[in-house]
Amino acid sequence: MKERKTKTICFTNNKGGSGKSTACANLAYELSQAGKKVLLVDGDMQLNLSLSFFDEEKVLEMAESEKNLYYAVKGKKDLKDYVIATPYENLDLIPSSTLMSQIEYELFTMMQREYVLKKCLKGIYEEGEYDYILMDAPPTLGTWVINILCTADYVIVPVEASPWGLFGLANMFDFLRGMDEMTEAKVMGVLITKVDERKNYYKQTREILSGYESIHVFDSSIHVDTSIEWAQDASVPVGVYKKSARSAREFKELAKEVIKYGSR
Repeated sequence: MKERKTKTICFTNNKGGSGKSTACANLAYELSQAGKKVLLVDGDMQLNLSLSFFDEEKVLEMAESEKNLYYAVKGKKDLKDYVIATPYENLDLIPSSTLMSQIEYELFTMMQREYVLKKCLKGIYEEGEYDYILMDAPPTLGTWVINILCTADYVIVPVEASPWGLFGLANMFDFLRGMDEMTEAKVMGVLITKVDERKNYYKQTREILSGYESIHVFDSSIHVDTSIEWAQDASVPVGVYKKSARSAREFKELAKEVIKYGSR
């Protein structure tokens, strides 16, 4: 079988507050700046990925329309018709909806419910327009996350460098291993986020993660940076808000790692 040009990466962690949406949004921006064509899929009802590129008024407008991920999946529609351009070259988005809170119920009534999203993306894959599709999954381990994982080639697991950052990570990996027969998605790596050099949690987190066999930990890590919060407040990637910010440089390095990994 011919290898698909488009690489799909799922950002997932069953623990909230890991910096998942932030990492997904900013990696996508840096990949697009590196000349890669990227499609973002906002799979979380919290809309944070969409809010990373559009102001609240626009995001709510998209969420309340029928041109969002919820209605596409509910109706088993071709997602080609739900793509919107972001303000940045090479970077598109399929927006989310607060109605995604109901998606588990909608999927429950469908045949082959684990593969609905994959079928919705078939047209986009066939066109081969994108180098990467990045998906932001909600912090759960239900049928909807299974849908996202069944579509993915790779998984990135953001982990917060904090006392509770690793809580539930073993369950996350057990869940991924239990899906071996349903998906070929590989864990590309663990991304350590919210690093504060004044505290010892970063070193502890790396040491604990080194104990997981066959799990790659990215060399890049994302430090606590007020520029991230200001960028989020302005609904722009941190590399747009302040190109010289430490976190902007770190996301750029992460993009290099991801491109290198995907070309192996």
